Amino acid sequence: MKLPLNMLAHMRAATRNLMGQGPAAATAAIQQALSAAGLAPTAASTPAPPMRDINPPPTPAQARAEQSQAAAAPETPAAPPTPAQAAQDFAQDFMARLGVPAGLGQHGFDMPSFDLPNFHTPGFNAPGITPVEIPAGAQFIDGVYRNHAGTRSYKLYIPSSYHGQAMPLIVMLHGCTQNPDDFAAGTQMNALAEEKECFVVYPAQTQGANSSRCWNWFNAIDQQRDQGEPSLIAGIAQQVIDDYPVNEREVFVAGLSAGGAMAVIVGTLYPDLFAAVGVHSGLPFASAQDLPSALAAMKGGAMPNAQRKAPAGGVPIIVFHGDRDTTVNPRNGDELIAQGVRSQAGGKAARADSIDGSVPNGHRYTRTTHSQADGSPLGEHWVIHGAGHAWSGGSGSGSYTDGKGPDASREMLRFFKTVS
Repeated sequence: MKLPLNMLAHMRAATRNLMGQGPAAATAAIQQALSAAGLAPTAASTPAPPMRDINPPPTPAQARAEQSQAAAAPETPAAPPTPAQAAQDFAQDFMARLGVPAGLGQHGFDMPSFDLPNFHTPGFNAPGITPVEIPAGAQFIDGVYRNHAGTRSYKLYIPSSYHGQAMPLIVMLHGCTQNPDDFAAGTQMNALAEEKECFVVYPAQTQGANSSRCWNWFNAIDQQRDQGEPSLIAGIAQQVIDDYPVNEREVFVAGLSAGGAMAVIVGTLYPDLFAAVGVHSGLPFASAQDLPSALAAMKGGAMPNAQRKAPAGGVPIIVFHGDRDTTVNPRNGDELIAQGVRSQAGGKAARADSIDGSVPNGHRYTRTTHSQADGSPLGEHWVIHGAGHAWSGGSGSGSYTDGKGPDASREMLRFFKTVS
């Protein structure tokens, strides 16, 4: 059966973004795509057993070891499937009957697995994860944080150059289907932490909260300060600050895709904690309120809207987006930088300057800087020509990376240094 490309992309996005919205919303999105294609689904197959929520156990070095072990216990296998899992089962069954290869759901429908025009992204690296190498004297340790909103594990990188001195902290939020080890390997942020002398913490989304391990950037509760996932991510950052000599004027948050959208939310809600935000292939603040609006924003791009107005008092922001991204429309990057700049003091009178460049044997790019009249940086927008939905300049050791550059990780740290 020949599938319309827009319908297939819609289905792929719907499946990846089922987290917590329930089967009814997912079914509506799926049936909308079917109706446009003149198809009609049948009943979903019997749901598979629920996936377990696995949190890595903390190391003995952690002060909260006993609590960590309890928090990391797996869910009971006999528990009924969550609404998100039931919805994903429905989508998986439907996709299977359309002839989509089995097993894609293990990694999410982001993967460039279909040999169709405009779907495969050059430079993508499929998830064949290489374990993160730890230099002598460095540590990559496990931790767990809990509050009223739940529990999340994380991994903290401590460079070998750490000897008790105060250092910056980077919070890195992975994309869908990823985890801290994968994201660390792909972005190579740990290697930069060795070079630049900083801590890097990688919060981990759970399968219990999101069957594809996406951060729930479109849920209303997860767009509020001291609520939901923003409170958990901010709490993890604060826990590292409490445990180590972090320079509190140099705390930053960055992320990819769903992690990028959540980084925007966290940085917007906690300007007293984070000094700047880095976003790769993400979406503007509060660009969706539910699954249908999330799909619309991802597919068509979030447009200026009073409901999406970010609170005043924003922080500097650096945005990367490939202009051939078919997962998150590049228009989201345009609106994201505009929203981020205008939310800052002096943003309405910001000056914009653009330059074009290229990476040897790699991608061309357009870099636009936004600054106040005195030259103080407000934001940067990097449009990477020919790139898709992948971390620019990343390593093939991780998933969803594009090694043709430019180096998003290095440029983010450079930008963070200029605004701290």
